Amino acid sequence: MKPFGVTEAPLLTKPAAKRLFIKTYGCQMNVYDSERMADVLRPLGYGMTDTAEGADLVVLNTCHIREKASEKLYSDLGRLKPLKGEAPGMQIVVAGCVAQAEGGEIIKRAPVVDFVIGPQSYHRLPELVARTARASGERLLADFAPEEKFDALPDARSVTGPSAFLTVQEGCDKFCTFCVVPYTRGAEYSRPVAAILAEAQRLADQGVREVVLLGQNVNAYSGLDETDAPSTLARLAVALATVPGLDRIRYTTSHPRDMADDLIAAHGELHALMPYLHLPVQSGSDRILKAMNRAHTAQSYLELVGRIRAARPDMALSGDFIVGFPGESEADFEATLDLVRQVRYAAAYSFKYSKRPGTPASAMQGQIAEDVKTERLARLNALLYEQQEAFNVEQIGRTLPVLFEREGRKPGQVVGRSPYLQPVWAMGDAALIGRIAEVRIESATHGSLVGSLVEGRSDPHIKATPKLVEVAV
Repeated sequence: MKPFGVTEAPLLTKPAAKRLFIKTYGCQMNVYDSERMADVLRPLGYGMTDTAEGADLVVLNTCHIREKASEKLYSDLGRLKPLKGEAPGMQIVVAGCVAQAEGGEIIKRAPVVDFVIGPQSYHRLPELVARTARASGERLLADFAPEEKFDALPDARSVTGPSAFLTVQEGCDKFCTFCVVPYTRGAEYSRPVAAILAEAQRLADQGVREVVLLGQNVNAYSGLDETDAPSTLARLAVALATVPGLDRIRYTTSHPRDMADDLIAAHGELHALMPYLHLPVQSGSDRILKAMNRAHTAQSYLELVGRIRAARPDMALSGDFIVGFPGESEADFEATLDLVRQVRYAAAYSFKYSKRPGTPASAMQGQIAEDVKTERLARLNALLYEQQEAFNVEQIGRTLPVLFEREGRKPGQVVGRSPYLQPVWAMGDAALIGRIAEVRIESATHGSLVGSLVEGRSDPHIKATPKLVEVAV
């Protein structure tokens, strides 16, 4: 039998008494959650394995954003069923957003599943596994208690590279008509500043040089500071820039409605804040944006992009796009193409609209035929591909600071990330991993850059003194 999937949580270097396999679907938040599930289970003797065969505990950490999420889950459960038949002691857990949205149906439809746990309840995994949830009769946990979850997570984290995710905000209050996140992740919740700074310092102590701040609406961050006053993402970034050892700060995913003046200013003033911003727009048609309940227009989005680039002229933008939303006409789609041409994206994520049960858009009139959605997506992707390739080519001849993350495919090659998140390949010693080095870019492809190290321009602790931006309360 072929190995089932590939784990996306970090592997332990020492063998453990029990084997844990986690398959992660979807977004960066799920990657972070999978890492933390491994952390909470480690005291019970669970160590990571890269295959479900022979695992004592299998966790499928699901995402409800992508198309056919439920079908993919049940397909994987079908592949797990014979494995469990061969090893009756194996426990199978379904976690994440599909678990939150369809927990009762999963339990009814898939007896192979021992229990189902939502994204705000995974801190309770140890107690459930320890007492065998099926035997206790408790098989579904779907509480919305993010504060309790973060309080219960262990301080220790297993990290395997110089960049790490750091969740600062969860949930969503926007209620876009196509999206299930408000129903699966709950209302917006921001972690306290002190808790984030403490976790960031622990990561830096483990060799992390870059943190990627995560949130469903990360720029809506409003966690309490040391005076119990609400902070902003800009002020949090300023505080993180003072953590010894941290050189780079990124954040995702943002909403145009929450791109505040102080955050725009921070991009122009704070050295550690990388010049790369993921700012989803979804459509270039005001009529479709209104139907999506996005609460911004194409023009207000373009004006926002202009203000951001005025503060940071070298800012690279990525975006999200949905084609074939109910009622989308050819003129609406052409408006999206026109917006893309004006913005000039460095990267983007584009999808065909697909119904999500329980969302308002799923019941709207004017559902678009699949072949029309496919044709529009192909046209949009061709334009986005062209823009991404052009952006990469523009880097040829520049010297960029690269944070090296791992060895490359060729002997003597290392790979890192530019400030604009592009993979950069260069010939160099593995000792560069975890360090920032200057690389002169010599060639580019659609997906990456190739360059040469600038001699004498690397250091394990290159960190310019950040310009601190004054942020209004």
